[in-house]
Amino acid sequence: MSPQHSKVSPPYNERGTVTKDQNAVDDGAAPRRVSINREVLGQSNEAAAATEAEHQRSLWQNLKLHHHAVGWSVLLSTAIIMEGFDIVLIQSLLAVAEFQRNFGEQLPDGSYQVTAAWQAGFTNGAIVGELIGLMLNGIIADKFGFKKTMIGALSLVTAFIFIPFFAHNIVQLLVGLILMGIPWGVFQTLTCTYAAEVCPTGLRAYLTTYVNLCWVIGQFLASAVLVGVQGRDDQWAYRIPYALQWLWPVPLIVGIFFAPESPWWLVRKQRYDEAKHTLRRLISRNAPASTIDETLTMIHETNELEKSISEGTSYVDCFKGVDLRRTEIVCVTWLIQTAAGATFMGYSTYFYQQAGLDDNSAFRLSLGQYGLGAVGTVISWFLMMRFGRRTLYLSGLILLCALWLIIGFCGLAPRDNERAQQAIGSMLLIFTFVYDCTIGPVCYSLVAELSSTRLRQKSVVLARNLYNVGSIICNILVTRQLNPGAWNWGAKTGFFWGGSCFLCLVWTFFRLPEPKDRTYAELDVLFENKVSARKFESTVIHELASKHAPAAVVREKEASERIEKA
Repeated sequence: MSPQHSKVSPPYNERGTVTKDQNAVDDGAAPRRVSINREVLGQSNEAAAATEAEHQRSLWQNLKLHHHAVGWSVLLSTAIIMEGFDIVLIQSLLAVAEFQRNFGEQLPDGSYQVTAAWQAGFTNGAIVGELIGLMLNGIIADKFGFKKTMIGALSLVTAFIFIPFFAHNIVQLLVGLILMGIPWGVFQTLTCTYAAEVCPTGLRAYLTTYVNLCWVIGQFLASAVLVGVQGRDDQWAYRIPYALQWLWPVPLIVGIFFAPESPWWLVRKQRYDEAKHTLRRLISRNAPASTIDETLTMIHETNELEKSISEGTSYVDCFKGVDLRRTEIVCVTWLIQTAAGATFMGYSTYFYQQAGLDDNSAFRLSLGQYGLGAVGTVISWFLMMRFGRRTLYLSGLILLCALWLIIGFCGLAPRDNERAQQAIGSMLLIFTFVYDCTIGPVCYSLVAELSSTRLRQKSVVLARNLYNVGSIICNILVTRQLNPGAWNWGAKTGFFWGGSCFLCLVWTFFRLPEPKDRTYAELDVLFENKVSARKFESTVIHELASKHAPAAVVREKEASERIEKA
């Protein structure tokens, strides 16, 4: 049975539609009309009131009302700083001379290099671990909740750090990276889905894309550490960075122990009293009591609506009916991150070296690159609210495609052409800035918003796994494209990734919808009615009532009638 709720009646017009004033401003975005029809959404008065309230609140009002939720979301996302730190270590240590001497092979010119096969093996070994962790996460988090899963993953990573820290040969190092990848896989998706579930519509974009900022912060810190140790000529040049990974897990475990569970997960488990208690912790104490009741009703009815569309919550259900399209969108959206050439940012230090820059300049350029990435992520928050996710994604891909072509043409110049090498370094810095203003952070918002709430954890896991499979392929390609002992393409690699970027652009134009200003229930109706991706933003929900038979709502009402009779 549904939990008890207070009766709050929102202002309805003559069509039974809740409307937003055209003069109202939503989070700094351009004024627009949003129509919500209870008949289409299948909502009660309480749920409709909560839906309308989410549309009406400004950014500042959302922050005042949900500042506790923001704090807890930021805490869990901090785990991604640790992962970003770790991932950059794997790739950037390839440019540390002492690491190359201990784990690499001597080349004819007397220098040392880790072979292309082992370079790809290090990164791909961690990704294999992430694939395992991701699949387990989709099952474990759904069964035990977000908190217990995160604490378990942080405990594992604390233990697994010992292996790469004490590694004396290349095989031991690879085993350690594979095992560490398992908890990393948990962090990759669970932090993003938690942010999507504890925060309202007006804050979703900020807190899901904050995950990307955490990535960049971790990468920046790792680069700063490597700048500090790159002059050492002993084993501590690479052991110190590994040891610093122990700074993160214990404080995070303590903080997450006190964090509230996702109210959406509790409702899916029919633990309504606990869900209501959790909402009290997430919503400001100054909020009216009716706000909690209305929000809980909206969560419950959205869950029931999705159950009427797709009853199951297994991985197989992600590929059935309406959810097949949603799964395709979130999977390809995340795959585009690596297919557009983002893999190069992890290998930036090594790339700069192979492009002809000295070691000191290469490390410092990488440090500046991640600083630009952090600035870009913050800028993306304002751009998303102004232009939306789809427009930003398309614009980003167009710019990245152009930058890759410029890098490719610069690569045609001789290695001793200093201006060409400086241009290559500059373009890669601009690439990072554009990436972190557009597809980098926006991806996290899209994958969290466009999957159904009941299948979100598993949909995001599938999306991240496809991203990881793509990363394995890209890592193999990149290491061979850059390694002087393999293909040795250098900056001419830009032509390859420019073409890949263009293919991503074509898919995005035809398949990626705009979720801006849509509640989860509204997105459910748009997908159920097979609205074109290019019309998601302009479609007025109440018009679907006259143009399409809202099958999901019919099934929802039938299910409700059966429950009442029982």
